[in-house]
Amino acid sequence: MKKMVGEFQYEIYERIEELESAEKKLVEAAINTTSQAYAPYSGFKVGASVLLKNGTLVTGQNQENAVYPLGLCAERVALFSAGSQHSAQPIIAMAITTEKQLEANEIPPFPCGSCRQSIVEFESRFKHPIKLFVTGTNGRIFVFDSVKTILPFAFNSDFL
Repeated sequence: MKKMVGEFQYEIYERIEELESAEKKLVEAAINTTSQAYAPYSGFKVGASVLLKNGTLVTGQNQENAVYPLGLCAERVALFSAGSQHSAQPIIAMAITTEKQLEANEIPPFPCGSCRQSIVEFESRFKHPIKLFVTGTNGRIFVFDSVKTILPFAFNSDFL
């Protein structure tokens, strides 16, 4: 039997001011759009923003429904809006945040599996990694070079 142990690397920034200008705008856009989330059932508001190669920012918020499976996560709202409105533009970065109150050293909520898979699809579609920024109310920002870091063995078109 062979046992493999995986490792992945990421960065943690303690404050938004530590980010480069474009990255700071991306994270700020996610934070600012969170208040527009439609979350009357869970109260769990999430905001997301994507940065396109041409510099355009597209945002999205979670959209709940009384029939829970019909709702949509903020990440997919932002991704699908970008794909619909700017279909030829690769996404180069994405920021995700929530209004959930976090303790100083608490890790912010990460994208669900469906959202991770959707982000992987956009990476595959444009053959370009999407830099991922995940943050919350405590100000800490987790940064990954690709969503594949948090979704190892992702399903893609190579399997079809």
